[in-house]
Amino acid sequence: MNKVRRRVLKLAGGAGAWTAAVAAGLLSGSHALAANRNEAALTAKRVQDVLKHLGASGMAESKDIVITAPDIAENGAVVPVAVTSKIPNTESIAIVAEKNPFPLAATFDIMPGTDAYISTRLKMGQTTDVRAIVKAGGKYFTAAKEVKVTVGGCG
Repeated sequence: MNKVRRRVLKLAGGAGAWTAAVAAGLLSGSHALAANRNEAALTAKRVQDVLKHLGASGMAESKDIVITAPDIAENGAVVPVAVTSKIPNTESIAIVAEKNPFPLAATFDIMPGTDAYISTRLKMGQTTDVRAIVKAGGKYFTAAKEVKVTVGGCG
């Protein structure tokens, strides 16, 4: 049998099954991907507003949060950042690049019983502190690391 024909049939069958599931109400298209989106925090332009919309008042500094990021990022368009939380019962991790036009870079929900580790790439316009905000047991904890940017990626 022709391999191209087989692949086309496989892709068409998958697309048909997905379309049928959406039509039956089993999937809700793109709305399911952004169901828990905190629009107010994502569009806030000041760090204080981001913290308010996240509900992160009274944060405590913690050495149990490890931020892995370069000391100097040569290209601010792609800055790799990883966060590990060793705090028990970690519920979520947020990353804030304090001097970015929109400081909240990402939020991640951590499922119970999983390792509290996330990794992503940020776009940074200038040298700034990258702050991790961890929610664990209903309390908020934070840690920060300065990342120097030689060529900005936000403008």
